[in-house]
Amino acid sequence: MSRLPAVRRAAVREWGPLVAAVRRGLAGRGVRALALTTGAVALTATVQLTQNQAWGYRPVQNLGAVRAEDPLWLALLRTPLSLFVPALDLPVWGALAQILLVFGVAEVCLGRWRTLAVAYLATLAGTLYARIGIALGPEGFLGLPASDAQVVDTGPSAAVVGLAVYVCHQRRARFTGALVVLAMVVEVLVKDNLAGREHLAAIAAVLVVCRVREWRGRRRVQDLGAGGDGTRSGAPPMRSWNFRRGPAQRTSWW
Repeated sequence: MSRLPAVRRAAVREWGPLVAAVRRGLAGRGVRALALTTGAVALTATVQLTQNQAWGYRPVQNLGAVRAEDPLWLALLRTPLSLFVPALDLPVWGALAQILLVFGVAEVCLGRWRTLAVAYLATLAGTLYARIGIALGPEGFLGLPASDAQVVDTGPSAAVVGLAVYVCHQRRARFTGALVVLAMVVEVLVKDNLAGREHLAAIAAVLVVCRVREWRGRRRVQDLGAGGDGTRSGAPPMRSWNFRRGPAQRTSWW
C-alpha cells in the first residue's frame, strides 16, 4: 500500500500537465475544440465507405493512394488525402479510434493548424523515406526492397505516431513518449515492413522539430536574460527626451 502514493505522484508528474491542458481546452471552447478531429473522423469514415463500393474504389485510389513508384509530384498531391484513407487490410475502427484519441488530444493541446502541420510532416516524412529506402536497396543501411515501391501507402498511423510523440514532448510526458518510440521499434523488429519503417521516419522527423523548438526556446531565454528586453548587450533601453515649445512634453523609448 505504501507504493500507491508514489505511483500516484509519478502518474501526476507524467500526465498531470497533459490532462490539465485537455480540461482547460474543453472547458474553454467545448466541442469547438474538436472541430478538426470530428471532421477527420467523418472524412475517414466516408472514404472507407466510398472505397468499399464498386464505383468508389478507383476514385479513392486516384486521389489518395500513394506509392513510391509514383512520380514525386503526384505523390505530394495525394499525400494530404492519403492520411484519411484507411488501409483496406486493417479494420477501420482502429484508424477511427486512433484519430479520435490522438488527434483529439493534439487539437486541444496544440490547436488545429499545428496539429495539421505535425500530422502532415509525419506523413510526408514516411512517404519520402520510402523513396529513399528503395533507392538505397535492401543491402543498404535503412534500405528497402524494390517490391515496396508498389505498396499502397495510406492511413493515419504515421500522423498518429508523430502527433503522440510531439504532444508527449511538449507536455513533458517523456516516459509515455519513450514508450511510443519503443513500441514502434519493437514493431519493426517483430514485423519489418514498410509501414513500421515509415513510423520510425515519422518519429525521427518530429523529434528533429522538437529539438529545434527546444534550441530556439533556450536561445530566446538566454537573449532575454542577457539583455532584459531581448538584446544581448545587457544595457538598459535607451531613453530620449524630446522637448517641445510650450508645456507639452513627450517621452519616447527606443
